[in-house]
Amino acid sequence: MNNDKRIEPPSSGSERDTLRAFLDYHRATLAMKCEGLTDEELRQQSMPPSTLSLLALVRHMAEVERAWFRRVFEDNDVPLVWSDTIDFQAAYDASTSTRIEAFAAWEAEVENSRRIEREAESLDEVGYQPRGGQEVSLRMVILHVLLEYGRHNGHADLLREGVDGTVGA
Repeated sequence: MNNDKRIEPPSSGSERDTLRAFLDYHRATLAMKCEGLTDEELRQQSMPPSTLSLLALVRHMAEVERAWFRRVFEDNDVPLVWSDTIDFQAAYDASTSTRIEAFAAWEAEVENSRRIEREAESLDEVGYQPRGGQEVSLRMVILHVLLEYGRHNGHADLLREGVDGTVGA
């Protein structure tokens, strides 16, 4: 985890470019926290009774990307990656998951999210959020997903320290 390849968000620019850059920065942060670890290390859980692990966070963020971009702007009925019943907790069970499986799902959802954001005419574009039963703007979706990454990257710092004693970046 010594080579920080993240691209710093710009200190000036349009609202959309800035939001896009911060979201990509946070996505890269999660990937960096998982860098160089084995499947077993990625599945290492924090303190009981928590089942949280780095792999569980990757799986959860795949669900977050799908729920907030694909389900809102493309297909309100698309199932989650790991649950047909819209159970967001299912992603946290990474006990039999692998890096390959979790990262393939997460990276696919990130690419879908990027495509949806690029194709939107503006941040004011509105989609329907089925879980909350309300219309939401692309701006709100990006901000919500940014907050999810920020919160979970804080957990990732602690989980990574638990695996190998590194200090968060």
